[in-house]
Amino acid sequence: MLRQYLPTVMNYSRDEAVVYVADNASTDDSLELLRKEFPQCRCLPLEKNWGFAEGYNRALRQIEAEYYLLLNSDIEVTHHWLTPLIEFMDTHADVAACHPKLLSVFDRDQFEYSGASGGFLDHYGYPFCRGRVFDTVERDDGQYDYATDVLWAAGAALMVRSKDYWSVGGLDSRFFAHSEEIDLCWRLRIRGRRVVCLPESYVYHVGGATLPKGNPMKTFLNFRNNLAMLYKCLPEEELHHVMRVRWLLDYVAAWEMLLLKRNVGDFKAVFKARRAFSRWRKELDADRQEIQHSRVAKEIPEQRRFSLLWQYYVKGRKRFADLPHS
Repeated sequence: MLRQYLPTVMNYSRDEAVVYVADNASTDDSLELLRKEFPQCRCLPLEKNWGFAEGYNRALRQIEAEYYLLLNSDIEVTHHWLTPLIEFMDTHADVAACHPKLLSVFDRDQFEYSGASGGFLDHYGYPFCRGRVFDTVERDDGQYDYATDVLWAAGAALMVRSKDYWSVGGLDSRFFAHSEEIDLCWRLRIRGRRVVCLPESYVYHVGGATLPKGNPMKTFLNFRNNLAMLYKCLPEEELHHVMRVRWLLDYVAAWEMLLLKRNVGDFKAVFKARRAFSRWRKELDADRQEIQHSRVAKEIPEQRRFSLLWQYYVKGRKRFADLPHS
């Protein structure tokens, strides 16, 4: 991944940014490759694998900058990709974070699953994007080529003001990986800060290069972290209803994985995730109290009031443009 995609980052970012590679105690020859083939790139070797969340926290504490841009190792950037992001942040002080449009490396006219053209949540915490609803990924025909406020920006390519990043404590290190960028952006939105997708900038993403879809660990992290995020960020009047409905929906999903897909690993992962979240709840209480105390935005329009499951599976609305809009 470094050999294939780091050259585009170095070539198309050198006039506007300093490029760092944070290494989560890799056991291959990544650091040696960086020393030999990319001597101009700055390395931040970490003593163990801290995961996506804490790995970034520990790396970014070593960097002084107005903006951070978190970038996955499986991203191919494009000419002048940084310019629209920087110019927008420079002229919109109320924006905490932004991100480019994500397209697929394998089909460059199609959105990439992880972030597409900006992320939203439904009433029960299910994420979706302009260009991707559940497993339906749209082709990019320019239908979402306008800047818009979103609830979350994909962590694969996320620009964030350093002061905003640290004002909310950075990424939640307990998450290890998955949903941590949604959690970060939601906490920023609760404080009244904006998150924006800027499709004028675009990059190409492999997606799932580190932990592919269908891996039970990915299922475990997605379910556990999503529940923790909901528990921390939902307003009091919504919390109990949403968590009760999610209890039912999670177990329905688990049995569907077992009975229809014959996927024993994912079935067990959902039960494991529910148990892990239950053990976390007391630990999350202090976070929830602090987040709710910091609430500026009572209503966040990018968290939509409908059920995505109902819209997708019952109503048959599988494109972002077909969904109800706030």
